[in-house]
Amino acid sequence: MSQTASPAPMYAPVFPARSEHHSVRGLRYHFLVWGDLARATDAQPLLLMVHGWMDTAASFQFMVDALRAQPGWAERPIVALDWRGFGQTETPPATDSYFFADYLGDLDAILDQLSPGRPVDLLGHSMGGNVVMLYAGVRSERIRKLVNLEGFGMPATQPGDAPQRYIKWLDEIHKPVRLKDYDSLDAVAKRLQTTNPLLRAEFAQWLAQHWAREENGRWVINADPAHKRPQPFLYRVEEVNAFLSRIACPVLFVEGAQTLYFMFFDGKFSREEFLQRVALVPDFRLETIDQAAHMLHHDQPEALAAHLAGFLTT
Repeated sequence: MSQTASPAPMYAPVFPARSEHHSVRGLRYHFLVWGDLARATDAQPLLLMVHGWMDTAASFQFMVDALRAQPGWAERPIVALDWRGFGQTETPPATDSYFFADYLGDLDAILDQLSPGRPVDLLGHSMGGNVVMLYAGVRSERIRKLVNLEGFGMPATQPGDAPQRYIKWLDEIHKPVRLKDYDSLDAVAKRLQTTNPLLRAEFAQWLAQHWAREENGRWVINADPAHKRPQPFLYRVEEVNAFLSRIACPVLFVEGAQTLYFMFFDGKFSREEFLQRVALVPDFRLETIDQAAHMLHHDQPEALAAHLAGFLTT
């Protein structure tokens, strides 16, 4: 008689977060909070963390547990958010697509609420890393130190690309869009491990319950399907470079040694081009973590925590 394999043991957070909701630009935003925000000081400010595309705030739990073990981090306030239309944050009404500027607008409003009058340490992963770099180019006074985890940017576009991008966008908003659902939480965990073979089984089991929710006997991804639609706007490198050159706070960029990020662009964007862009940032350092890929906060949270503590601890 064949037997179905039992799910892997589930990770148990060492420092569980508490869940909070706040109104941000008319949306009910969800936050995970570790510690007391009132304990923030100039030397130990709030650490605010923002996730990447198709991810959630819970993605940072493993890294927070490792960071809490670092000297001076036992009680420092830490917050992670769910971007609009992800996780438990509300989806804007009648939304058929998302625009990048809104992430900067949301971030600005969130800092007004969480840390008025005091700069924060700001961390972003992937898409979130791109958001915080642009934000630092216009609001550096609100950031003490910035950490970018694999937010490399995108290939340059040309003016001649614009008409076709708008055609594609117009076509896409006429089509229904959906995300794949799953028959069990274990299937969601296996999907996460398929996407990232470096993800530990117990981490995948724990993440699955935050990455998806049960509806009518199926497990549905906690994300608005409209996030899959492309944006029509060009990625203008000249504009991005203008942002980068204005960043006045120290920046730490952390990459995974096994990242496959640049392979997805068929030679249209290289690590060398990325290095040319970030050379414009006045105070920039790059560090690499071995045995880690794009989701390095999942792959090597302990090593990443050591890098963060070394950079963020005054």
